[in-house]
Amino acid sequence: MKFFIDTANLEHIEETLKKGFVSGITTNPSLMSKEPKSDFIKHIGKIVDICREHGEVPLSVEVFAIEPDDMYTQAMDIYDALSYDNLNIKIPVGYEELEVVSKLYQKDIDVNVTCCFTEAQLELAALAGARYVSLFYNRLLDFGGNPLKVLRNVRNNFDKNEINSEIIVGSIRKDRDIVDSWTAGGHIVTAGYNLFPAILQHPMTDYSVKGFLDDFEDWIM
Repeated sequence: MKFFIDTANLEHIEETLKKGFVSGITTNPSLMSKEPKSDFIKHIGKIVDICREHGEVPLSVEVFAIEPDDMYTQAMDIYDALSYDNLNIKIPVGYEELEVVSKLYQKDIDVNVTCCFTEAQLELAALAGARYVSLFYNRLLDFGGNPLKVLRNVRNNFDKNEINSEIIVGSIRKDRDIVDSWTAGGHIVTAGYNLFPAILQHPMTDYSVKGFLDDFEDWIM
């Protein structure tokens, strides 16, 4: 049971890693586009520096090339430029794209296969050599699918066949999604920064803490 943060924001990465419950970073081109314009490799390099300061945590960086051959070339360029042992190259799932996954795997480069919505996508990506396979929870729900069923089926098949790939569950919108994803078999949940403070709040927590301190104040005075 692990928690990653889904962001490219340097301050948010630094802040959440200091809290101790985040053990990895996932990024994508859309998240990158929300940051101030800069050189792509330089920005990711700054994320790598933060990751190194916090125990070499895994970092997933997605290619933005369209054609599979270009994806492979770009993946190699990113890998060589960053020189980070716990780097995972994100490749979108697809028939032609799995050849890219396999080629990277053969070069001992870790891959996170992303944009998965079905059991077949997740399982074939794992067989192609992906270290991580990423299911988009709420996007599948929006489409009328059942992400919990997909998670249960895939985790069962992974365990039964001793497949070492880990399932990352993304597209998380509320705290219930996190608990349900872990319960259904997701190894890792990745969520945006804005969700974190909310999931740790509860009115009864504040009420209880205040009650303890009020009682103690009466006693110590």
